[in-house]
Amino acid sequence: MRCEHRRFSVLDLMFPPRCPFCSKMMPRWAPLCGDCQRTLPFSVGKQGRCDGEFFEVCVAPLWYRDSVRDSFHRFKFKGRQAYAKAYAVLMAQCVNDQQLGEFDVVTWSPINVNRRRRRGYDQSELLARELAKHLNLPVAPLLEKTRNTVAQSSIEDASARRANALGAYQILPSADIVGKKILLVDDIVTSGSTLSECARVLRTAGAGEIHCIVLAQSRKV
Repeated sequence: MRCEHRRFSVLDLMFPPRCPFCSKMMPRWAPLCGDCQRTLPFSVGKQGRCDGEFFEVCVAPLWYRDSVRDSFHRFKFKGRQAYAKAYAVLMAQCVNDQQLGEFDVVTWSPINVNRRRRRGYDQSELLARELAKHLNLPVAPLLEKTRNTVAQSSIEDASARRANALGAYQILPSADIVGKKILLVDDIVTSGSTLSECARVLRTAGAGEIHCIVLAQSRKV
C-alpha cells in the first residue's frame, strides 16, 4: 500500500491533474475544480430534460456554452480522451438525479467508421463506456452508422437535421435488445434528430424503453 501511495504522489507532481473545463490543477480524485463546480452552466431539474421522438426523455447535466463548449471541442477534436472520465461523473449524477430508473444496457450513437479512423476514437463511445462503469451497467455497441452524414452542428433547420439523420443508422446483427430498457448516450443534443433516429432503429428492432443521456444540451428540443 505504501508503494502505491508513493507512486501516485510522484505522478501528481510530474503530471498534476487538471480540470477539464478550465485547466486549473486539482485533486486527482475530483472530476472538476472547485471553481467550476460553482460556476459551470448546470441544467437543474426540468431544465435538464428534453423530449424527442421514439425515446422517453433526454437528460443532460450541462448547457453547451462557454467553458463547456471549449472543453468539449478539446475532447472531440484535440485528442483529450481522458476528459470522458470527468464528464461521465457528471452524467452519472444526472441519471441518478433525474431518477431514470434501472437499465438493461448502455449503448451510444456511433460515428461513421471512416470518421472514427481519422479521429482515432468515437467520443460518444468513450462517454458510454465510462458512464456504464459509474452506473455498474453492461455496455455494448448496438448500432452502426452506415452513411457519412453532414455534421449536425452545421445545419440550422430542424427539418433538415431530421432528413440528414434519417436512414443513417442500422442495428448490429449481434444486438440482443428485444424488450430491453436502453440508456442511449450521445455527446451534445440540439434538435434531438440523431437520438430520435437511433431510438427509432432500436425500437424497430424490438427494444423496450429508451432513455437518452448527453453531456450538454445547446437549446431546448
